[in-house]
Amino acid sequence: MNDNSSPLLSQVAALRDAIGAVIVGQETVVEEVLLALFCGGHALLEGAPGLGKTLLVRTLARAVDLHFSRIQFTPDLMPSDITGTRIVVEGEGGKRFELQRGPVFGNVVLADEINRATPKTQSALLEAMGEGTVTIGGEQHRLEAPFFVLATENPIEMDGTYPLPEAQLDRFLFKIQVPAPDEDTLVAILERTTQNETPSVPRVMDRDAIVAGQQTVRAMRCASAVTRYAARIAQAADPNSEGASEIAKRYLRHGAGVRGAQSLILGAKAAALFAGRQHVAFEDVRRVAAAALRHRLITTFDAAADGHSPDSIVNAVVEQIPEQSATLPAFS
Repeated sequence: MNDNSSPLLSQVAALRDAIGAVIVGQETVVEEVLLALFCGGHALLEGAPGLGKTLLVRTLARAVDLHFSRIQFTPDLMPSDITGTRIVVEGEGGKRFELQRGPVFGNVVLADEINRATPKTQSALLEAMGEGTVTIGGEQHRLEAPFFVLATENPIEMDGTYPLPEAQLDRFLFKIQVPAPDEDTLVAILERTTQNETPSVPRVMDRDAIVAGQQTVRAMRCASAVTRYAARIAQAADPNSEGASEIAKRYLRHGAGVRGAQSLILGAKAAALFAGRQHVAFEDVRRVAAAALRHRLITTFDAAADGHSPDSIVNAVVEQIPEQSATLPAFS
């Protein structure tokens, strides 16, 4: 490993342990959240109520010593409630406009139950998530790095919710499924959460370390064969692409797109680093394929009728794409 990645691996391990002091189980969910963080992307957590989605985000914010802000999305939430607004204040020199920053001006922003707000309000996050800036009153403000949006949604209760527009979904690097715990995990949760003691969360990383980690991920080596492999998966999962697979043509209305392919490569780079390697392998692309693509696929009515979910389509596509080379070049 290079000089930058070895300390980062130790910090990531400490971060996992810090989160594990509060969150029981959900190792895959925690891992994918950390992958998204060090890719510099955003994550959408989907799961039933009570599975610890909000607690996970709060715990992560404590462990990384960053400014945390929470936005509780409701139908009456306005875009200015997220971005902020300019207000008139009186001072010695008379009246003047002053910027009142909204909760989007944080480092770790929890968009809780994001699908309960109207599409107009949801779109207030588009510029921030895509460009790292916020425009208020015609003036553009740059958000402080790192800027990480973790949104949650409940897939069960649909009354009073608004589906996220495709443009909004596309801004998320990963969509992470939060499963229900098994019996042993549930017992551990009950033992930990029904007592007086509350586990403390140590601060194991600061702002500079996270930004440096994100730069290290982007500097990871990726052979052209692996890049082409990721591109072919993305094209095979797009019914409008020349390389579309038969299952995509039959069951999809819209596919992965360019951002889907970018998410595959960025996620694979972080996965390779977490695995202790200095270059990206085919297995890293496969590791992040479902999280990177599932929310970008719009299925047809036939898909639901025939029992095909976005995940099953992604898995089928990945199985159909051969690796381009059995041996990758060694990087010095």
